[in-house]
Amino acid sequence: MATAGKVIKCKAAVAWEAGKPLSMEEVEVAPPQAMEVRVKILYTALCHTDVYFWEAKGQTPVFPRILGHEAGGIVESVGEGVTELVPGDHVLPVFTGECKECAHCMSEESNLCDLLRINVDRGVMISDGQPRFTIDGKPIFHFLGTSTFSEYTVIHVGCVAKIDPEAPLDKVCLLSCGISTGLGATLNVAKPKKGMAVAIFGLGAVGLAAMEGARLSGASRIIGVDLNPAKHEQAKKFGCTDFVNPKDHTKPVQEVIVEMTDGGVDRAVECTGNADAMISAFECVHDGWGVAVLVGVAQKEAVFKTHPMNFL
Repeated sequence: MATAGKVIKCKAAVAWEAGKPLSMEEVEVAPPQAMEVRVKILYTALCHTDVYFWEAKGQTPVFPRILGHEAGGIVESVGEGVTELVPGDHVLPVFTGECKECAHCMSEESNLCDLLRINVDRGVMISDGQPRFTIDGKPIFHFLGTSTFSEYTVIHVGCVAKIDPEAPLDKVCLLSCGISTGLGATLNVAKPKKGMAVAIFGLGAVGLAAMEGARLSGASRIIGVDLNPAKHEQAKKFGCTDFVNPKDHTKPVQEVIVEMTDGGVDRAVECTGNADAMISAFECVHDGWGVAVLVGVAQKEAVFKTHPMNFL
């Protein structure tokens, strides 16, 4: 493309400091360096994780910063050494990338790449420790290696997934985070068997995707747990058979679920990031074989507290 190798000026939503409204700014986006690609972002979604780190409650504040990690776009140019992508490819950014060479990438048991695993404190590119965004020459930091709240962004090639150009980017951008996170948590980690009972805590995009995984697995009973009763109707479309609002009960929700299921669910997937919900998810699974998968990210000060006998 005509812009390859040149600095691109474009619009981006910049977070200047914690909790303050984002500001639309003209930013300079440098060309991609070795093993990097520059992507034109066509669609980006708002994930609660963006809000969480924008608030910077209990996390290391890294500002000014361009947030965003759930998006779809088209490769504008590629840096030295990039062979698997070319300009014009349709792609999704992925905040947990793969170098395809380390022990984690070579293992079927993990995707926590030594080089490209999620790092919420790093605001620069790996290759040279510098950001690719500037405003009047002053550095603007990256977020999760993606920074999709910008018309153009630079991403390590290992954090970009090529997709079929026939796929509508306005919809599949959700696969860049929420849908794949929830669906994968159920299908790849919880792995419920046909006929099992599954509880899903939190019925946002991630929770509904996790619920869809339970439905696809053939779960006989899918219990949705959320503080918002309005989410029940939407959850039914994803297989929800029972809905529990913890505010409707005087006892802990895990006790309610254990009683409902005569001993507990076979699998529980927690998708809120709330430590109390994590504890409830863990304590509502059946003894002997129950599995709880904790997807949400809790605040740094949060404590997971349960009796050791529950582990036993």
